[in-house]
Amino acid sequence: MGELAAKKHANYIVSVEKKKGSFESVVIEHLRMNGAYWGLTTLDLLGKLHVMDVDQIISWLISCQHESGGFGGNIGHDPHVMYTLSAVQVLALFDKLDVLDIEKVSNYVAGLQNEDGSFSGDEWGEVDTRFSYIAICCLALVHQLNKINVEKAVKYIVSCKNLDGGFGCTPGGESHAGQIFCCVGALAITGSLHHIDKDLLRWWLCERQVKSGGLNGCPETLPNVCYSWWVLSSLIMIDIVHWINKEKLVKFILDFQVIL
Repeated sequence: MGELAAKKHANYIVSVEKKKGSFESVVIEHLRMNGAYWGLTTLDLLGKLHVMDVDQIISWLISCQHESGGFGGNIGHDPHVMYTLSAVQVLALFDKLDVLDIEKVSNYVAGLQNEDGSFSGDEWGEVDTRFSYIAICCLALVHQLNKINVEKAVKYIVSCKNLDGGFGCTPGGESHAGQIFCCVGALAITGSLHHIDKDLLRWWLCERQVKSGGLNGCPETLPNVCYSWWVLSSLIMIDIVHWINKEKLVKFILDFQVIL
């Protein structure tokens, strides 16, 4: 079995940040806030976060905030709850939440809750259980969960539970590993994991591991490295991660490591 080339991965992440004028950077500039969160978190896990200029990052991040209190994916882009969570997570990573106007940010997030307890992603009204998790996680990080109707939020998430034990993006939506992570995560944060059918859900999640050792997002689809995160995180939250063959999963992930 190979080994994780930690130093090369860290160097790659730093190099991507320096290529702001490249075609790849320009076409995904609207996602930069999310990219910053994932990249910085990776550097932190690799013990390399210190190579980044914290002041420069925070200055850029604050420039992405709107008068509404929400954050856009980059400077000049519309605010969305998804980018708002990434901004809060980056500040929490650097222990810099004190630079936030928490009242303003929490009011923005809370204002996206709908009457049925669901959350819209932004002012245009798209509803998805991802946004429920994002809103709840964001408010929990700044200790403002009291700004929303938690009972209604939980009730809406539970209404998206399916007969297979999984969760969809809306009531009746197909169970999917990403959505399950979001729903289980939101229920965990709100102390509501008792609403989960653990017997059904653990089987559904563990059956995502295929012969190669990788995990897929739903039945009859190809395995993907990203589902290692979504499925494992969900399994850990319901205390059943030992059902996964860890050695085969590690090999699957390392087989997709590209060493340049």
